[in-house]
Amino acid sequence: MAADSMEIDDALYSRQRYVLGDTAMQKMAQSHVFLSGMGGLGVEIAKNIVLAGIKALTIHDTKLCRIWDLGTNFFVHEDDILNLRNRAEATLHHIVELNPHVQVISSVAPLNEFTDLSFLSQYQCVIVTEMKLSLQKKINDFCHSQHPPIKFISADVYGIWARLFCDFGDEFEVLDTTGEEPKEIFISNISQSNPGIVTCLDNNPHKLETGQYVTFREINGMSYLNGSMHQITVISPYSFSIGNTADMEPYLHGGIAVQIKTPKIFHFEQLGKQLINPTCLVADFSKTEAPLQIHIAMLALNQFQEDFIRMPNIGCFQDAEEMLKIALSISKTLEGKPQVNEDIVKWISRTAQGSLAPLTAALGGVASQEVLKAVTGKFSPLQQWLYIDALELVTFLENASDEEFLPRGDRYDALRACIGDTLCQKLQNLNVFLVGCGAIGCEMLKNFALLGVGTGQERSMVTITDPDLIEKSNLNRQFLFRPRHIQKPKSCTAAEATLSINPQMRVEPHLNKVCPATENIYNDDFYTKQDVVVTALDNVEARRYIDSRCLASLRPLLDSGTMGTKGHTEVIVPHLTESYNSHRDPPEEEIPFCTLKSFPAATEHTIQWARDKFESAFSHKPSLFNKFWQTYPSAEEVLQRIKSGESLEGSFQVIKCLSRRPRTWTQCVELGRLKFEKYFNHKALQLLHSFPIDTRLKDGSLFWQSPKRPPFPIQFDFNDPLHYSFILSTAKLFAVVYCVPFTEKVVQTDETVRKPDPIPVSSEDERNAVLQLETAILANAATKDDLQMKELTFEKDDDSNGHIDFITAASNLRAKMYNIEPADRLKTKRIAGKIIPAIATSTAAVSGLVALELIKVVGGYPFQAYKNCFFNLAIPIIVFTQTTEVRKTKIRNGISFTIWDRWTVYGKDDFTLLDFINAVKEKYGIEPTMVVQGVKMLYVPVMPGHVKRLKLTMQKLVKPTANKKYVDLTVSFAPETDGEEDLPGPPVRYYFAHENDTGLL
Repeated sequence: MAADSMEIDDALYSRQRYVLGDTAMQKMAQSHVFLSGMGGLGVEIAKNIVLAGIKALTIHDTKLCRIWDLGTNFFVHEDDILNLRNRAEATLHHIVELNPHVQVISSVAPLNEFTDLSFLSQYQCVIVTEMKLSLQKKINDFCHSQHPPIKFISADVYGIWARLFCDFGDEFEVLDTTGEEPKEIFISNISQSNPGIVTCLDNNPHKLETGQYVTFREINGMSYLNGSMHQITVISPYSFSIGNTADMEPYLHGGIAVQIKTPKIFHFEQLGKQLINPTCLVADFSKTEAPLQIHIAMLALNQFQEDFIRMPNIGCFQDAEEMLKIALSISKTLEGKPQVNEDIVKWISRTAQGSLAPLTAALGGVASQEVLKAVTGKFSPLQQWLYIDALELVTFLENASDEEFLPRGDRYDALRACIGDTLCQKLQNLNVFLVGCGAIGCEMLKNFALLGVGTGQERSMVTITDPDLIEKSNLNRQFLFRPRHIQKPKSCTAAEATLSINPQMRVEPHLNKVCPATENIYNDDFYTKQDVVVTALDNVEARRYIDSRCLASLRPLLDSGTMGTKGHTEVIVPHLTESYNSHRDPPEEEIPFCTLKSFPAATEHTIQWARDKFESAFSHKPSLFNKFWQTYPSAEEVLQRIKSGESLEGSFQVIKCLSRRPRTWTQCVELGRLKFEKYFNHKALQLLHSFPIDTRLKDGSLFWQSPKRPPFPIQFDFNDPLHYSFILSTAKLFAVVYCVPFTEKVVQTDETVRKPDPIPVSSEDERNAVLQLETAILANAATKDDLQMKELTFEKDDDSNGHIDFITAASNLRAKMYNIEPADRLKTKRIAGKIIPAIATSTAAVSGLVALELIKVVGGYPFQAYKNCFFNLAIPIIVFTQTTEVRKTKIRNGISFTIWDRWTVYGKDDFTLLDFINAVKEKYGIEPTMVVQGVKMLYVPVMPGHVKRLKLTMQKLVKPTANKKYVDLTVSFAPETDGEEDLPGPPVRYYFAHENDTGLL
């Protein structure tokens, strides 16, 4: 049922399919998973794997809901506590709501050392949380012994510490370890030698690794290599060696090396053995010893629980000392007898009873991805331990009293045990601006609700904005939305759902895009009132704009993003770090025009060509047509003007379009048929006429050699499904554009049909246009209705509109014409629609990591406490790095500034430019040599007439933008060393009236 549903309901899983692929999705839709422990971590994992679309999930718990759960489990409510509900039963219907295709049941049966574990045989994966270690080992031993083995995952969060363990059996086969597209490398030469050296084109580094396999195709000379598979050894970024090619015929030209993905077997050890000699993934290379040290401390915690049947008490010195003794004893039993970190043991003892919701979200995302790997065999599994900590949070709370961490009987007790009451209150009193309510935005709101953000004093508020409406494809990862919310505003719906998690929150939803056009709403006063700005966006330009606004208003910014299994976080803090705009990613490479027009070499080229054809035929030309006839509302008027010799811009193209306007479905089909001949036959013939196959360059080399491919004209065949698809989709779109009723039945046209011969009068456009327009008027084919076309806006997500059908057919026909591998509809849709692959696991992980940094920002932590993160859950790698410290620019005489510095000058009505320069000199000790406003040069002494400007008032020279009483100016200064260029200083904010006159400050 689930598998069929996934095929039918592709809109729900569309973004995820780009991450996992059809095979993995189908395997997932056949998998049964068992999850024990429905605390905060358990519900995070359940949420993510149910959204992903597994077949069935059993959630198990024997504990009752308690008030602490309100701060960790977003599906537990106060009435669940009052009615003494079991945690699994209380969360069941909420989890069921997430995805109607997944069967979810709950279990409250006892699970202990005496339980018969044979019931687990029905599951492909078992996940345990909040379970004592002795029982974990028993369950793991059972799972490991099955044939095939049941994949076992253990995950826990204790206060500010998190751990994850995986055991997928003695031999676990992975067909695709990375999920990346196989690399294709254009070849420039292959040597006749042992081993043979393959050299790539200069602008095409191979990016392969030693030990990988490649196959070859389209090689001229050395044809034996075509279709053969070879293991490679990397020599340089542009060359690698293969087997013996000494006895092969000489290489001539061309050819492509294609990476072959080969299965890889991963070997796992059982939990009992790994406890003694753990294999850990290092996430933070600034503390490489930490994973093993946390491993020992957590084993001591587990032993403490076994010995005392309880957790260590918060702030209890005796319990901490007891745990330290246990840790020292345990370290002697481990391989290598590693050292014990006393600080880690102390803080685990102090915070273990608590639970940090952001850390739970982060680990829940990672653990959920491991579940999906376990049931699909897609991506490299974790081997075998992962430890994540938030030690930086408490390092600066050394002097806090124990009372700070003690419970107070409210929903924030689990949080309070980790970070103290003072930080809890600061979180509650926050003003936060969240931009974007999509996948990351929904997860961030959940984290805010659990942290109590915006629940304190009256001024505290979470302001959210998103102009988008909810679509079906959003439901797969934007977990606050349900099917009943489709076509409702994201921000309003997300706000309402957030209040169901924490009714004490104040959330104000907006429907605005944050951009220069909305600066009247999100003005300086608005940003000044915000304590933190958080972005949940999917494009770079919006990030850059918001970063500039945060920089100008000195607001901290937390940014993040995901692409499939990859994710990043960046924390930007005034006066401490660089801003988002301080670094620029390399620009996205554009495909050269000549490549698109005549020399495609890859599927991406043919897809972009088809996308351009769509825009030209169905958007750009109709737009020009409509704009022209809005300017000249009648054909008769245009005819008169052209006859009188007047030149009307665009008239010839518009009249040509009008004269060939189809008026019936049959004519739309004929037009599609003409396009087929033009695109896939005539263009090839023209190109081969200009450059015959045997054309050679001046150096004697062939013109048509890799990466250039010669085109081959395609003869239309009505019985070819691809040809038929192009004609049908093209005719449909023309019918929509020209408002022609259409039927699904394609009318087969005369195979000899061709474009009408040009009118034999003159080559001059004016005479052609006059005749065509006169003909149209006489035929009553230039009426008001005829002077309108419907412009199409490309929409990738509506499968009924035919847009992707046209691009897929056109792209694959062009690929066939150039002997390029075609792309299926899914890949075509992703590339043409520039779709960012997305999955709930990485979204959850990113949002949790951002929320951890939020706590540090609120606490005013020093620079060294902040961490940026990059991860790729497919490999898996997780890398925490320190943020980039803000750079200081030295002017002279010991004067320096950073991007966060602002100099201010307050003027008066009669303040002149000279007064401004003297004010800067007096206040900051440096005389300006140049004053600029944006791109406008206000004062450059060498420019003619600029010296006279010194007497002009600032009111005349510069004007503030709307709703602002100031302007930001750039002022340059002479360098210390003669001969060097002037140095720009920090922005100088000039207020048009003194603060005492206006009450500005």
